[in-house]
Amino acid sequence: MNNNSKVSAPVVDANNVSHISSGTVVKGEISSVADIRVDGAVQGKVYSKGRVVVGEEAVLTGTLACNNVDFWGKIEGDVYVKDTFSLKGTATVNGNIHVRRLQVDMGAQINGTCSMITEEDYDTFIKDVITTDAPAVD
Repeated sequence: MNNNSKVSAPVVDANNVSHISSGTVVKGEISSVADIRVDGAVQGKVYSKGRVVVGEEAVLTGTLACNNVDFWGKIEGDVYVKDTFSLKGTATVNGNIHVRRLQVDMGAQINGTCSMITEEDYDTFIKDVITTDAPAVD
């Protein structure tokens, strides 16, 4: 085997993922250019230019907006997803969903409307929904 050929794996920096741990309650607006994982409770808006992962015990009250989301928990509020919203079997959404792509596992609950949108629609929605801008990426 030739050791001169290198296969590079994607580098994931754990420090670039914001984590709201189980037992933690955040009140206010979270805005990030990096990924966010929520296992606790958030009362307010959550915005990420990356992926959001919402764990089974997580409870969100307010608006969630991001590029992609894997969702196991509960939300009381509207969801805006630029690309893919993956609802897992334990998920409950009590609010309206605005998404480009939707994946729903058996057992997930949606109590509200679901609108399919384009990336441009998402950008327009975000201007009205999110009041603080995430820091610019150089």
